[in-house]
Amino acid sequence: MNQYPHPIIAREGWPYLAGIVAIAFLTSYFVGGIAAFLVWLIALFVLQFFRDPARDIPEGEGIVLSPADGRVIKVERSQDPYGQRDAILVSVFMNVFNVHSNRSPVDGRIEKIQYFPGKFFNADLDKASLENERNAIVLKTRDNQTVTFVQVAGLIARRILCYVKQGDELKRGQRYGFIRFGSRVDVYLPLTAHVKVSIGDKVAATTTILAVLAQNG
Repeated sequence: MNQYPHPIIAREGWPYLAGIVAIAFLTSYFVGGIAAFLVWLIALFVLQFFRDPARDIPEGEGIVLSPADGRVIKVERSQDPYGQRDAILVSVFMNVFNVHSNRSPVDGRIEKIQYFPGKFFNADLDKASLENERNAIVLKTRDNQTVTFVQVAGLIARRILCYVKQGDELKRGQRYGFIRFGSRVDVYLPLTAHVKVSIGDKVAATTTILAVLAQNG
């Protein structure tokens, strides 16, 4: 199942890509040489950074999908400060070469969204989860389980984009936001969830199953 309605380049990158390509053409025409080569390299970097390919969405009861591309840097019991509960925390770190589009890990209704201005520590540090700029979504699944996912800005990232609001219904794999440049996404799961990834694993937004929720009843 595929629910991605946009082209392969994220709409957030269109102004950047148009600008750098224009500069590259002008540099090639008026300057040439190594300067033009370097500008075209920057244009290629911008192109790869803002790529946002469609993804096939796995089927299955209770599955929790990765909300981001990257590497798992944390799997541990923790306190969910947004959902106010004990939880299992799975953190995914995105470097500048990962796709930075964020997608919903589960189906459900958004109970709460909280945005916090903050600092810009390296996103793979523990303190980034609570001290960096971040945007948290607390979602209630159809069987009344809580899943919280948090966009966290990083050392280079300076803009968290979120396109949903409280009360919205999300489908797993649905695109809901974007973080420009290196960053992370924290996912807080119920303690009864069965985690399917380990620290160091590489994951892909939508296609990687992070965990499976225990079925109520």
